[in-house]
Amino acid sequence: MLPRDFPNIIFDLGGVLLNIDIPRTIAAFSEAIGKDFSRWYSQHKQSALFDAFEIGKITPEQFRQQLRQELQTDLSDAEIDRCWNAMLIDFPQHRLALLEEIGKKRRIFLLSNTNAIHKAAFDSLMQQQHGIESFSSFFEQDYYSHLLGMRKPNAEIFLYLIEKHGLKPQETLFIDDTLQHVEGARKAGLQALHLPQGKEVVELFA
Repeated sequence: MLPRDFPNIIFDLGGVLLNIDIPRTIAAFSEAIGKDFSRWYSQHKQSALFDAFEIGKITPEQFRQQLRQELQTDLSDAEIDRCWNAMLIDFPQHRLALLEEIGKKRRIFLLSNTNAIHKAAFDSLMQQQHGIESFSSFFEQDYYSHLLGMRKPNAEIFLYLIEKHGLKPQETLFIDDTLQHVEGARKAGLQALHLPQGKEVVELFA
């Protein structure tokens, strides 16, 4: 089946619908603390603190305080948020148009590993750039790891969506730019596509 033939589609957020640039966050923190922030965080690995924040085990206040301790810095809350959100760039209009188009005939969902600080920031970005109050309006349901208490690539998060919405795994396509998340979806029985860097999600539905 081609992507456009699936009746159910689950989209990742960052790197698929939202343009992100993780090196911008690494550079911002590295400059602010005078140390290489990639020791604590990168696209492919992160310290346990970030994992805990992504599944909602700690609040933004606890995250900032523990991050200050790990980095041995006195950065303010605002400075931490500025550096942390530096990776969030924009929502291209053509991707929103794609969601509107395919959402008319298919059940579409969002599944993102994220956190409370980023969620507030990209909601604000959507409002500023497109005047749209909530990204939720594009989907039957949107899911975020910090609200679910679980994260990709663990199979449990995919199985949760399948069961809650009565989806047939063989009729459900998951699209993500992180290969290990794609592999996790496949282990849960979903059909899955890896969107490599530089590839545009809109091209999959041409």
